[in-house]
Amino acid sequence: MATLATSTGAEHAAILGLGAYRPRRVVPNSEVVDAIESSDEWIQQRSGIKTRGFAEDDETVTMMSVAASKQALEDAGIAPEQIDCVLVATVSHLLQTPSAATMIAHELGTNGGAAFDLSAACAGFCHGLSLAADMVRGGSSRHVLVIGVERLSDITSPKDRGTAFIFADGAGAVVVGPSDVPGISPVVWGSDGEHYDFIRQNHDWRDVIASEDPQMPHLIMEGRSVFRWAAFEMAKVAQEALDRAGITADELDVFVPHQANMRITDAMARSMKLPDTVRIARDIAEQGNTSAASVPLALERMVAEGEARSGDTALLIAFGAGLAYAAQVVIVP
Repeated sequence: MATLATSTGAEHAAILGLGAYRPRRVVPNSEVVDAIESSDEWIQQRSGIKTRGFAEDDETVTMMSVAASKQALEDAGIAPEQIDCVLVATVSHLLQTPSAATMIAHELGTNGGAAFDLSAACAGFCHGLSLAADMVRGGSSRHVLVIGVERLSDITSPKDRGTAFIFADGAGAVVVGPSDVPGISPVVWGSDGEHYDFIRQNHDWRDVIASEDPQMPHLIMEGRSVFRWAAFEMAKVAQEALDRAGITADELDVFVPHQANMRITDAMARSMKLPDTVRIARDIAEQGNTSAASVPLALERMVAEGEARSGDTALLIAFGAGLAYAAQVVIVP
């Protein structure tokens, strides 16, 4: 039997740069309440959301991704041609194939590096971040661009009382590369497929095509069930991520959970007994739930507003349809 060569990469990996793109159109609760017979007060009490970003026609998945990526590359001091792989986490790129990543890589000028999409819903970015860190350490890539992007307004019914006020659009990106010290901890990830249907597309595409009145499928969600699962089970996952990183909550500077619901964030913080010194991302109030884009967008806002600083220790956790989840500790670039 032949002996195959293996590759080795950097001893450690880290986030080198961070970027974000938020849609131009900011939509207040007042614009969505009539269609769902609701009120601004009800939406804020239920989710913490005041406004959200909805993409306009030219703000495509590709356009938003490229804009966020250019910021991340500039922040990292990395040229596009130094990127060996572009990894895009999304569920709202509406072409089954080809991937959004290939076009994004081309528009950025990455000179033909690997490019592929990853479908893990709201947990997609944290999945991608773990894969990128492993690629850098394993030697298959030196620099990986990880993007979380969504145009959920395309697949959300404005009349669905359970989702219309929640989901939104945007893109966040990071450059992952070699580091002298550990910058991304081992991931804690998994799925609870028994409840895969808690968040789902309402119709199979085959049924849509066969219908006499075909309409775009949209997202539906079992809100109460998702809340119970996320608020309590994810606190355990978050604690496990701290344990795997070898740190305690007292050593944490920043907590960046998936921006699903302000009440879920508060419940997780209480369950984890986070110290008052830990600064918590609350981007959902202005941005809404942007699924795979929510964690990088929330981290970018904290950095931009001075709530997170370079060198801070941050716990990231994301969870959503599947039910899929992933968490890791990172050093803020």
